Amino acid sequence: MEGILDLLNSPMGKTIISGVAGSTGQDSGKTGSVLTMALPVLMKAMQRNAATPQGAEGLMGALNKHDGGILDNLGDLFSGGVNQDVISDGSKILGHVLGSKQQGVEQVIGQKTGMDIGAVGNILKTAAPILMGVLGKQSRQSGLSNSGGIGDLLGGMLGGNSSQQEQSFLEKILDADGDGSVIDDVAGMVLGGSQKKSGGLLGGLLGGLFGKK
Repeated sequence: MEGILDLLNSPMGKTIISGVAGSTGQDSGKTGSVLTMALPVLMKAMQRNAATPQGAEGLMGALNKHDGGILDNLGDLFSGGVNQDVISDGSKILGHVLGSKQQGVEQVIGQKTGMDIGAVGNILKTAAPILMGVLGKQSRQSGLSNSGGIGDLLGGMLGGNSSQQEQSFLEKILDADGDGSVIDDVAGMVLGGSQKKSGGLLGGLLGGLFGKK
């Protein structure tokens, strides 16, 4: 299964990055960094939410509404600016997935990429429906018919990145503690869980914003 970072480096991924950058008026390089960090964190959050039957059912329902068709019309999506309905959908997705931690996630990513928190939020609102389209398309290709396999689907896409892409990711996003697990550093600190890395760079950025969930 293709990993999410491999996807971002594919021709489609480059189209998504440039389109999101153009739609939000941001630099393509920084937009790429925001998405490289944010999309795995969003997927980690979805994976955590899907750990409960209720959360898995909710995510399955959302994937059924996002069938991947948005990926077939990226040119239309980005030409003349992204439709407000898409941005509204993205805002709802972020609220559902991240909940009260949304602002904290945007703050951390903004500090890591040197981008204003409002700009980060705009990028995420634009990208979230596209990510759901990617996941929805992947779920159909995998023959996922019930909520039981969602966790495996997300885990496969998070773990499916090639070592070359992982290295590229590490070059873009400074690792918090040198162990090479940047996604886990960010997701762990932002979304709760292990606090063993709290003394690293991300711990300094986050301070006491997030406790264990």
